[in-house]
Amino acid sequence: MISAAIFIALGAGFAAGGGWLIALGGSWYYLAAGSGLVLTGLLLLRRSAAALWLYGLVLIGTLAWSVSEIGLAGWQLEPRVVAPLVLGLYLLMPWITRRLGPGARMAAAALALTIIVTIGVTGYAFTRSVGIDGTARAQRDAGAADTSVAAEDWRFYGRTPKGDRFSPLDQITPQTVKALKVAWTAETGDMMRPGEDKGGTDAGHEFNFEDTPLKVGDTLYVCTGHSWVVAFDAATGRKKWSFDPKADTESDVYLACRGVAYYEAPAGTATDCPRRIIAPVLDARLMALNAETGRPCEDFGEHGFVSLTRYLGHVPRGFHFVTSPPLVLKDRVILGGWVYDNQAEGEPSGAVRAFDPVTGAIAWAWDLGRPEGQQAFKPGPDDVLTRGTPNAWGAYTADPDLGLVYLPLGNATPDYFGGNRRPFDDAYSSSIVALDIESGTPRWHFQTTHHDVWDMDLPIGPSLVDVPDGQGGTVPALVQSTKRGEFFMLDRRTGQPVAAVTEKPVPQGGVPGERLSATQPYATGLPSLTPADLTEASMWGATPIDQLACRIAFRRAAYRGQFTPPQLRDTIVYPAFDGVIDWHGVAIDPERKLLIANASYIPFLIALLPREPYEKNGMVPPWNGEGDEPKIGGELAPQYGTPYVGRVHPWLNILGVPCNPPPWGTLTAIDLTTRRIVWQHPIGTTRDTGPFGLHDNLPLPTGIFNIGGNMVTAGGLIFIGATADDYLRAVDEATGEVLWRARLPAGGQATPMSYAVNGKQYVAIAAGGHSGLGTRTGDSIVAYALP
Repeated sequence: MISAAIFIALGAGFAAGGGWLIALGGSWYYLAAGSGLVLTGLLLLRRSAAALWLYGLVLIGTLAWSVSEIGLAGWQLEPRVVAPLVLGLYLLMPWITRRLGPGARMAAAALALTIIVTIGVTGYAFTRSVGIDGTARAQRDAGAADTSVAAEDWRFYGRTPKGDRFSPLDQITPQTVKALKVAWTAETGDMMRPGEDKGGTDAGHEFNFEDTPLKVGDTLYVCTGHSWVVAFDAATGRKKWSFDPKADTESDVYLACRGVAYYEAPAGTATDCPRRIIAPVLDARLMALNAETGRPCEDFGEHGFVSLTRYLGHVPRGFHFVTSPPLVLKDRVILGGWVYDNQAEGEPSGAVRAFDPVTGAIAWAWDLGRPEGQQAFKPGPDDVLTRGTPNAWGAYTADPDLGLVYLPLGNATPDYFGGNRRPFDDAYSSSIVALDIESGTPRWHFQTTHHDVWDMDLPIGPSLVDVPDGQGGTVPALVQSTKRGEFFMLDRRTGQPVAAVTEKPVPQGGVPGERLSATQPYATGLPSLTPADLTEASMWGATPIDQLACRIAFRRAAYRGQFTPPQLRDTIVYPAFDGVIDWHGVAIDPERKLLIANASYIPFLIALLPREPYEKNGMVPPWNGEGDEPKIGGELAPQYGTPYVGRVHPWLNILGVPCNPPPWGTLTAIDLTTRRIVWQHPIGTTRDTGPFGLHDNLPLPTGIFNIGGNMVTAGGLIFIGATADDYLRAVDEATGEVLWRARLPAGGQATPMSYAVNGKQYVAIAAGGHSGLGTRTGDSIVAYALP
């Protein structure tokens, strides 16, 4: 009776959901399978051996349907066949078969055969390689690495101004890496505080340790989620000094610091701080600290601090802060800032500014809202930079020889409705912009997304590399990674494409008042990590039940592939703004001409909702922009000044698992000479990511979500933390094989770096977790070395 009731209940639910799916234009399988389960249950009530025959037909039909939909893809077969297999095995238990009537033995044998076939096919599917196997060319261009920074140091966010994250150190190799051990572990002392574990799209308050340390001389310099700067002995991890600027972070949605900058004043400069660390403070300040003592440099601004709200007009609390390190080069400190996304039109300016690294005086501002030819200027005391312009919040890169800094630009606020954007907003949003380092004069710009209403802003500056021109010479190029998974390779002197870029038509039909671009640029000359468009057949789930829920949600949502414009109902955005490649960018081996990219895949749902009902019910109180923003309810994006409020969240099903199939994280090597993928493999496991938001699970090798970058060494290794399973891994650059891994004390959502002291090579990473990803929190810096 109990067994029959289970089958009838499961079947009825399946059939009901299947009927709903059919009404939405979806697959007939669930109605058919649900009906088969109900009939199986009814036959069990009658103690008929036909129940086993019928269920065998359901199981073999399920296998045939699954293979016809998605082929022999192991992780996509799993939600379709594992639960039916379990039910089939249950029906073969003695307490079932003994109670069935004549013919039970033959029926059980037939069902057992279908189970064996299903297990065999599924098992074979899991033996098939996922990704792309290959081996990189061994040939190296030994003189191609940037020598402007000593091999043993890491002086910029990407080691050098070019941002390639390539270390010329080669003591640790694929042959020796298995012996890598913890050399030292140190703690910053800055931990997550109560209430700072709220990850959320435009509505959280999350503490993240995303720092990539700098190494200069014998010291590592680190910044934390509350803007502390801490100096450690690079060989031992001994804390030399720590400085807490007492940042007011109460109103900031995102608490992070990805790095600091180093400046050494020219000989003869009159200063008590000839060597200084310049770092952002989350309450919109810039500070300069003595690199030896950690004390503020009195000659910088006001007692070591410069206010970044000057020239911005009214700045509501939490509406402007800086999470990325400034670029310090040619006696300029260049930085932009994070503008609080999706709150209002006319937020504080996204202008980029440069300051004198000794005095803190402003040198220039680049304000794209000013007339052409006047965008770069030195603001006067009463100047206010144009409000609401696209900002450049990620780390910048530069070519000192060309005298150019490369900015990754975002959007004019808000992200998801652009009906009121100005011509200069549309001309520059989501663009790479090259400015003269010393004057701020714009030299060129290249747009990667037109009229962006999907938050596809560029989250980090491009990586610079010289590539063969096919005629025996080289082209000074840059490669810009994007959230879309496209890689734009341009001549960094002019901004002209080195690899082909093609304009392609995209879906139209935005909300009333919106205007859209008819085409979008695709980087067709290089391989793309953009995921395939979703289909109903590609929907995933841990079980057939939540997979069915994903199919129904897919059919109900607005979706016509990439660049589906946000609608007045749930709209699937995929790829979405948290990936494919976010603020961590890529690494490039300049000697092998290999680009190494870790990618993350999760769709989001966006809906634009008419404003009036939300103002009436008090969830989005009216606001004229004066004072501070009122409290917003329901984790909504208020988008003041537009006709709509936004609702944005990751697309997870009823069990809290993704509706898109694995792999959810990959690591890929692209040869920039042949312009082909060399290898691509899933990276990370589900060890710390489970259903219902739990952080315990079997370590299934699905590839997992990742935040934080990778770095590559001349020793032929790639080092990467980033993944949600809290490991640091060493990967063979030639093949992509994971050769070594170490469990971190907390989430490693940061980019590792490598340095040397007294001839000994170290690899270090910040391990302090990420509230948005939900990894374990902490405050550790861990350094590894060979014994």
